Amino acid sequence: MNLPLKKWTGKINTVKIGRTAEEGGSRDRTITIGGSNCLPMHNFEGEIPHRPVIALEVTDEYPNDWHPAVIESYPEIMDDASKWANHISQEYNVDLICLNMRSAEKRGMNESVEFVKEFLRNVPLPIILKGPGESDFQDDFLAKCAEAASGEGLLLANAAEDHYKTIAAAAIAYGHSIIAETPIDVNLAKQLNILLNDMKVPPDRIVIDPLTGGLGYGLEYTYSVMERIRISALKGDVYMQMPFINFIGDESWKVKEVKIEEPLWGKIKWRGVYWEVSNAVSLLLSGSEIVVLRHPDSVKLVRRAIDDLITKTEAV
Repeated sequence: MNLPLKKWTGKINTVKIGRTAEEGGSRDRTITIGGSNCLPMHNFEGEIPHRPVIALEVTDEYPNDWHPAVIESYPEIMDDASKWANHISQEYNVDLICLNMRSAEKRGMNESVEFVKEFLRNVPLPIILKGPGESDFQDDFLAKCAEAASGEGLLLANAAEDHYKTIAAAAIAYGHSIIAETPIDVNLAKQLNILLNDMKVPPDRIVIDPLTGGLGYGLEYTYSVMERIRISALKGDVYMQMPFINFIGDESWKVKEVKIEEPLWGKIKWRGVYWEVSNAVSLLLSGSEIVVLRHPDSVKLVRRAIDDLITKTEAV
C-alpha cells in the first residue's frame, strides 16, 4: 500500500547555537536546529536534517524551591553552577546547558555579568542564557552579557512583546540568537517575529517560545498552537518559520500531581519524571526543536523517544 504523501512549499529556518574557536568563540561544539520541510517526525514525507535536541537547566544559586526528587538526582554540587553543568555534560550526554540566572537582580548587574563570564570560561557546551524574568533589568542584563560573550553564539531568553528592543539590538551587535516568547497564541507569535524582523534580526537567529502548558494544565492548547504555527510555516509563511523551544522542566515539576503523597499514584520521583517526559514527547510531536528539562532520568527517556520516533518514521 502506498501512503499518500504531503509535500510542503515552506521550510523551517535553521538556527546555529554556539561558536567554536575557529568561529570566534570558545564552545567545544555547535548545535544546529530546524531545517525541516515536513511535519515533525514525518521524515518519510521530507527532510529532517537536524534532530530535536535536549538541554538540562542549571541555576546560578542553589534551587531550594525545586522538587526534592530533582535535587536528590544530583551530587552535592548544585551550589556551583559550573561544576553542576560539567557533571551534566559528562554524565548525561545533553546537547546544551540552560543557565537560569534567576538571582541576577538580587546579585546586582556587575556581579551577575561576571558570573556569566566565569561560567562560560568553565563550561564549554553551547549555552541558553535565561534572564531573571521580563523586566527592564533583564533587558539590560542580557544586553551586557551579550556584549561580554561577543562571538559565543548564545541563545538569549527571552524577548517579549514589551521587552524585545534592547535584547534584539544586542543579539544583532554581538552575534547571538534570541528566543521570542509569546503567551500561547498564534497571532502574537507572528506579530513578535514581525517586530524582530523590522529591527533586522536575521530569521536564522530567532527561536519561538510559545510558552508551555503542562500535562493537565493546558498541554493540548500549547500543542494546538504549535501545530498551527508549524503548518503555517510549511505553507510558506516566513514569519512563522522559526524553530521552537519549550521549557518543560518548570511546568512539569510544579504541578500538584507530582507533589502530593498518594500511594495509588506511584512513587513521586517517577511520577514527576513521567510528567516531564509526557510533556516533552508531546511537544516534540508538535514541532519542538529544543526541550529544556530538569531531571537527568528524563533526558534518557526523551532521548530514547526521539531515537525511536526517528527510526520508526524512517522505516515507513
